[in-house]
Amino acid sequence: MTTASRSESTDLPVRTPALIPTLGGKWYVEDSIFAAEQEHLFEQMWFCAVRSADLARPGQFRRVQVGRESVLIVRGRDGALRAFLNICRHRGAMLCTEDEGQVKRNLRCPYHAWTYGLDGKLVTAPNMSALKDAEGEDIDRVAYGLVPVALREWLGYAWVCLADEPPSFESEVIGAVTERLGTATAIDAYDIDNLKVGRRVVYDVAANWKLIVENFMECYHCATIHPELTEVLPEFADGLAAQVFVGHGAEFGPEVAGFTVDGSPGFERLPGVSPEQDRRYYAITIRPTVFVNLVPDHIIFHRMYPLAADRTVVECDWLYTGDVVAGGRDVSHSVELFHRVNEQDFAACERTQPTMSSRAYRNGGVLVPAEHHIAEFHEWLLARIGDMR
Repeated sequence: MTTASRSESTDLPVRTPALIPTLGGKWYVEDSIFAAEQEHLFEQMWFCAVRSADLARPGQFRRVQVGRESVLIVRGRDGALRAFLNICRHRGAMLCTEDEGQVKRNLRCPYHAWTYGLDGKLVTAPNMSALKDAEGEDIDRVAYGLVPVALREWLGYAWVCLADEPPSFESEVIGAVTERLGTATAIDAYDIDNLKVGRRVVYDVAANWKLIVENFMECYHCATIHPELTEVLPEFADGLAAQVFVGHGAEFGPEVAGFTVDGSPGFERLPGVSPEQDRRYYAITIRPTVFVNLVPDHIIFHRMYPLAADRTVVECDWLYTGDVVAGGRDVSHSVELFHRVNEQDFAACERTQPTMSSRAYRNGGVLVPAEHHIAEFHEWLLARIGDMR
């Protein structure tokens, strides 16, 4: 579908001046399509769930919606993070209804008091000594423990996967970063694992998750709705999407001192960032639900939680060195730049969502050459869930 090719000398896309059709409007509004995405994407791929440092103490937990499942991520007494389906094995009651919290020793079902250790093993239940399995044996406390969910930690976040046989983390997650930056080690320079959350903003967006992904992938709209961003990154005013070009980062304007709302100086360059990475912005999409934005002195990390065909919660972290956060330094100028970008983008997506059900968009719209790479995202989606047209 895509008309993009690459020049061997510059590795820049060469595109023909053609209009490419998009997905039809039904892909953004129909519950049946969203259900297929839940089953084949969110419940089969690696899903970025929580910042590991948010669950620092034993017994701290976070409840996360992944596809159609409620997933519980908890810090064990051994210091390890584990993930389980948030459901009691007795009668299916939800163990934790709070989004986050702290338990002292165990996870206890409020319905019949079946109680589980932080490792998921069944600890006790009322009249447990009298309980037998179908063969008349004592209950196997591991077999009747919580259902585990695969978990990996990377970039300081816990990623979970509901699939019985999770796909390769190295290929699907780390590979997405390698494909964007050109090498597997380029992101290591930012030491994201050890950065601290300086600000977190949660956005409840009345739009389909794909509209948000497509918006993030292109910059055709940047000159229209992102005046602050294009002041800092002048090439974005020309509609160039820097994330299309492998290894290319958008360069700060010559008069710009830092990635801030007014171009004022930010903080010291992250220790591992090279001179080649300095004064550049890199944007990475890790499908299906993560955006990583790299600048020399901080990181902006988006996690999406698709909750309905027309509703997506986006949690955005601004990450800085421990010295910046612990020292109480003012992060407002750097936060404000991308907070405005987020609000501008999400308003555009919310403006688009209601019209996806219009007969005028029944057969979709078109992608101009600067947006042609979105066609590859559509092809990927169709390959994953099947063509439901």
